Amino acid sequence: MHNFVDAMLTDKYQVSMGYAYWECGKHKDNAVFDLFIRNCPFKGEFAIFAGLEECLHYIENFKITPEMIEVLRKDNPNCQEGFWKYLSSVTAKDVTLRAIPEGSIIFPRTPLIEIEGPLAIVQLMETTLLNLINYATLVATNAARLRLVAGFDVSLLEFGLRRAQGPNGGVSASKYCYLGGFDATSNYKAHELYGIPCKGTHAHSFVTAFTSLDDIRQDKFSESTIKARDILCRMFKLESTNDGELAAFIAYARAYPDGFLALVDTYDTLNSGVINFMAVAIALNEIGHKAIGMRLDSGDLAYLSKEVRKMLLHLSGKSVEYFRKSINLSKCTIVASNDINEEVLEALDKQGHQINSFGIGTHAVTCQAQPALGGVFKLVMINGKPVIKLSESIIKVTIPGRKQVFRLYNSNDNAVADIMLDYDEKAPQPEQKVICLDPFNQNKRVHIIPSQVGLLLQTYWQGQLTEKGRNLPSLTHIHDFVLSQLKTFQPEHLRSSNPTPYTIGLSQVLHEQMQTLWHNAQTVKVIR
Repeated sequence: MHNFVDAMLTDKYQVSMGYAYWECGKHKDNAVFDLFIRNCPFKGEFAIFAGLEECLHYIENFKITPEMIEVLRKDNPNCQEGFWKYLSSVTAKDVTLRAIPEGSIIFPRTPLIEIEGPLAIVQLMETTLLNLINYATLVATNAARLRLVAGFDVSLLEFGLRRAQGPNGGVSASKYCYLGGFDATSNYKAHELYGIPCKGTHAHSFVTAFTSLDDIRQDKFSESTIKARDILCRMFKLESTNDGELAAFIAYARAYPDGFLALVDTYDTLNSGVINFMAVAIALNEIGHKAIGMRLDSGDLAYLSKEVRKMLLHLSGKSVEYFRKSINLSKCTIVASNDINEEVLEALDKQGHQINSFGIGTHAVTCQAQPALGGVFKLVMINGKPVIKLSESIIKVTIPGRKQVFRLYNSNDNAVADIMLDYDEKAPQPEQKVICLDPFNQNKRVHIIPSQVGLLLQTYWQGQLTEKGRNLPSLTHIHDFVLSQLKTFQPEHLRSSNPTPYTIGLSQVLHEQMQTLWHNAQTVKVIR
């Protein structure tokens, strides 16, 4: 949690509403708000819920200090002194927060967070909670989509810090890329704060900093490398390779003999970079070390990866004839970077690439395909009475009342629907018929006999952290939870092209309550 996330990280209109509530005596009214998404991002049919832990930290520390009140008082000179006295005493002791477990696959309309408490206090939390959930969920979903397209047999590395929206955006992006299915980050700050595995190699500048073999000390290792390079040039019918690049690789391998992964496209990928990499790998092999692989950062990645793999296989088949020790580089890691996104991953897959790992920066952290998630925070109950917001746009009509949310599973343990019930209704039972009604069309319904029923909304805060709130899963556990869901959820709902909508329904009771409120709230136009 960044140290500036406190009660002041809010919009002016929240404070303005708080004062208006206080002035008319409604500030202590009991209110229930739902935080949810109206649409899934990236034209998909699912999202990954993220940001809950930071929301709980914010609520646990929610208070308005004298220093904050001084700032607010100067900007709102017409507010009565009693309002500032009230604000100085507010905490979250009268607030209850229920939420879906972090890392869950989620869908539109269902509440991700339900928060109940004094109207003015909960209203003041709206902006901050949305800020903590929207970006986290967007990045985690983006990461999960990239994982699905790349597959589960390759490594995904987040390289986006330099392109992120500021330092805080960079750290958050690293955290939620990992939560959403990435394997590691290049961001040391995220590694320090969250324990995310940290990976990386050198840049082009490291290669161009060496201009000849005179830039490195000459010893048995460099002699072995140069000898291997000469043999490889004859084997692959080349005159020579770039000496400065070879010197850079030798220097890097000396520094990291068990972590040698070289960037091979500074000059000529196939006719210099790969040959120089293999020469260093051979020299390392002779002294008991093993090279990891190489990184491609430009060009036709599918073609280059296949050609590189052919060269490694060719060498491995002939090495015993040419070198003192046989060497097998056929399974060396090939890392690819260079503006990777979903479309690039799909194209590479169709072309049969030979890449083991993808370094993704800009498209992972900035979510260029959709830079914002439209999560919303809407009042659904006041003083025990459900309320509804109407709109000419159906998508903006809210589902009223305090709710329970359950996930229904079939006999194959696949989730088939999420159903919302009025909070006081009896929970659905396994092996008993459940009717799911579309929120906006009572004639559209699904009958399900679930094998299992899972409760989604659970209580994390009730004046203080509950046992569940105190024992949140680790980031690594959530990361594994996300990957498990991506592997087992019905793929038609998760695919990037033409995904099948997932069933989101209401119980009969909740549907009738919604229709009644909708009817009563509509104005009737008289035509004369």
